[in-house]
Amino acid sequence: MDPKAKNSGHHEHMVDDFKKRFWICLVLTAPILILSPLIQAFFGLSNTFDFAGASYLLFALSSLVFFYGGWPFLKGLFNELRSKSPGMMTLIAVAILTAYLYSSAIVFGLQGKLFFWELATLIDIMLLGHWIEMRSIMGAGKALEELAKLMPSDAHKVLPDKSTVDVPVSELKAGDLVLVKPGEKIPADGVIVEGESSINESMLTGESKPIAKSVEAEVIGGSINGEGSFTLQVKKTGEDSYLSQVIDLVKEALASKSKTQDLANRAALWLTILALTSGAVTLVFWLIFTSQPLSFSIERAVTVMVITCPHALGLAVPLVIAASTAIAASRGLLIRNRSAFEESRKIGAIVFDKTGTLTEGNFGVTDVLAFDANEEEVLKFAAAVEAHSEHPIARGIVSSAKKKEEVQDFKAIPGKGAEGKVLGKDVKVVSPGYLKENHISLEDKRVDELSSQGKTVIFVLIDGKLFGAIALADIIRPESKEAIQKLKEMGVRTLMLTGDNEQVAKWVSSEIGLDEYFFQVLPNEKTDKIKEIQSRGLVVAMTGDGVNDAPALAQADVGIAIGAGTDVAVETADIILVKSNPLDTVAIIELSRATYKKMVQNLIWATGYNAFAIPIAAGVLYKVGVVLSPAVAAIFMSLSTIICAVNAKMLRLK
Repeated sequence: MDPKAKNSGHHEHMVDDFKKRFWICLVLTAPILILSPLIQAFFGLSNTFDFAGASYLLFALSSLVFFYGGWPFLKGLFNELRSKSPGMMTLIAVAILTAYLYSSAIVFGLQGKLFFWELATLIDIMLLGHWIEMRSIMGAGKALEELAKLMPSDAHKVLPDKSTVDVPVSELKAGDLVLVKPGEKIPADGVIVEGESSINESMLTGESKPIAKSVEAEVIGGSINGEGSFTLQVKKTGEDSYLSQVIDLVKEALASKSKTQDLANRAALWLTILALTSGAVTLVFWLIFTSQPLSFSIERAVTVMVITCPHALGLAVPLVIAASTAIAASRGLLIRNRSAFEESRKIGAIVFDKTGTLTEGNFGVTDVLAFDANEEEVLKFAAAVEAHSEHPIARGIVSSAKKKEEVQDFKAIPGKGAEGKVLGKDVKVVSPGYLKENHISLEDKRVDELSSQGKTVIFVLIDGKLFGAIALADIIRPESKEAIQKLKEMGVRTLMLTGDNEQVAKWVSSEIGLDEYFFQVLPNEKTDKIKEIQSRGLVVAMTGDGVNDAPALAQADVGIAIGAGTDVAVETADIILVKSNPLDTVAIIELSRATYKKMVQNLIWATGYNAFAIPIAAGVLYKVGVVLSPAVAAIFMSLSTIICAVNAKMLRLK
């Protein structure tokens, strides 16, 4: 069985178990209340239900509630003592065990007040609290469960004769061809080999708009096909698929160590010790220093232990972790290391790799100079000639042109450019070296300025005359400037590492507003730069593509791999961003800060109320008529847990 399904089934079983125990015990509690002398007296029904053997019937019903309803807590007591980590279950078990044994002794001869109705209502409320709480835990991870449901069960496999047959997705292998029809879920990771469509990947990557995809485009299993149909060649299936890797990474994040959780665990241990000590002191005080009966003293001690249960404290952090991890996964922010993610809230400097991170990693046109025409004409003639070239600069020009014209008599000019006939004119697209070699002079400050920025400038000649110039560079991502601005507003210093020359680094830095940049940095030197920035006393995050940036990602306090796409197994990164969007680094810091805020709120609530609750439970307000029963204490304790659960589910990322 899939361990993910097994884990989900375990939680569902626990929810059903607490629900079943609660309803059965609630039904049994009704006759227990009717048979309890104190309840009869309260409603003026004394002796109404008094018959021979009534106390034994009350004992029998209460025993059923104690052993059946109280079993999860008694079992928890044994497990906690065996692991030498007494906690919430220990306190509840001690409380109900004390109430049951004392009341049973009274039935069989000891003088005192029966405590069975308190025992039954206490167990009912504890079961109800656990039931609601377990539902909250499952709800916190609901987004992750939805991810697991994304993969369809069947696929239309294409056979050699081009016919199709429906097969279970589990039977697909790498290399198989699959037909995906309009509106269907894509059954596996792969590449489109025929057809085109728009793909909705919002549940997987957080990309809100459908993405147009055609032949050779990669698609992710679990995403939803739009209006077109296409044939897909399967590349990854099963555990290698994107969706499976995402779910595994989320599980890894949920299981990874959390500094805040360590704090909560220590606090829970001390709270347990405090509760047991306070309960014992309360019992001794009321027995020795007052004239109250033993039953009253036991009731005070039990109430103290119940109200001090560190249940909410034990869940304060895990519930927030589950919620934040699910939110992150649904936005394409994959957390591998919880500790590093929590450290993200303290990031003082974030270092970006340039190529492929702040820029697209592809040449594109940044400027067009027209000497004897308009800019569109310059691009049109240049693109016509370059359409036959595979050079990155040529592809950049072609992709930037709006109009496409045909070229005749195309020829390459070795090392200098290309030429051809376009609309009957002799068009050359050449390098500055060609101008120099052919003694073609040009005096234009704009060209000098573009060259000083590290951009590649090529020239367009028509019939031997300079027609225009085109500047190209690695295109800056449109989101980069906004990301840098937002990071600055958050008080984060922004820096860039690049192997490019100073002119290129300076241009990119000035375009997007970086605080600082380092140029001509070799991959093996990036780690030293990270150490240098850390020496300033800053928590440093490194953001790169996860390949040549691996050492720097590992050295940084928080390593963020950006643009991983379908390859999410970036071993050196703490956090993986599926999309190539620098704005996601902002989202990580915002989510980390929001998560920490929720954790602190829950920890304060889970521990703070004890400062008021313990003295009241112990009976300090007894003289003014304020006395809490164990059942009321259980209600307060359960409410505290539920408040923490609700607060965790209110976590949001803008």
